[in-house]
Amino acid sequence: MIALITGASSGIGEATARRLAREPGAQVVLVARRRERLDALAAELGGTPLVLAEDLTDPEAGARIAEAVSERFGLLDLLVNNAGAAWRGTFGDKGTENLRRTMDINFFAQAQLTEALLPLLRASAPSAVVNVASTAGRVARGGTGAYSASKAALIAWSDALLLEEAPHGVHVGIVNPGFVSTEGFPQRELVESARTRWLVSTVEKVAEAIVDAGPGGRAERYVPRPYGLAAALRAVAPRVVRRALGGGAAASFTTATGADAADRAKVEA
Repeated sequence: MIALITGASSGIGEATARRLAREPGAQVVLVARRRERLDALAAELGGTPLVLAEDLTDPEAGARIAEAVSERFGLLDLLVNNAGAAWRGTFGDKGTENLRRTMDINFFAQAQLTEALLPLLRASAPSAVVNVASTAGRVARGGTGAYSASKAALIAWSDALLLEEAPHGVHVGIVNPGFVSTEGFPQRELVESARTRWLVSTVEKVAEAIVDAGPGGRAERYVPRPYGLAAALRAVAPRVVRRALGGGAAASFTTATGADAADRAKVEA
């Protein structure tokens, strides 16, 4: 299996690269901006991973990546679109500038790379694209509107792409993590309380969900799984969900995730 993982320099992307590298006969392509971290991971994994240091918001990045993968392997079995970022802040404070930059990396960069690699994926069928979205794409909170909008767009596009590419043998899966403990956001307040510890998952569990959503796998996975109930409730009882998330929810969210009032970003790219 040839698998390409974006945002492979840390967090979910790094864990996914480690998990996929354990598959028999697997070859991984590591994509992110931080070359030094990719090189360190490649050395740990052993074998001959293909390391590509790219900024996926560059309109030419997709073509360069497709050329490198085609030259080395000639096929691609799995594309994991994981790279992303989140800048928190209300729309009144951050405006459309924050929307644009978040949509650029969380949605357009994913679509651009998929477009460039689609011919390889079709030629390698059965193959798959797994888009790492978020539960926030189904249930939005105050202060995270730009992030939720980008992930909602990614989910809707993935739903359509699943139907469009099925005749070509390309499966499209979605993984929706909730709170995940990473180096940037350790989720300390949630983890330290027995009442909320279950809300937090690990990067390793998200990596397993990505495998589940790969070739011939699930169309959509939530991590942890109970987060799917929140998304279902948002669909059937939106007023209840809005009431539950109202009031001080945005402030509570900021505290729980360890973000401060400044423009702090979570970036996995």
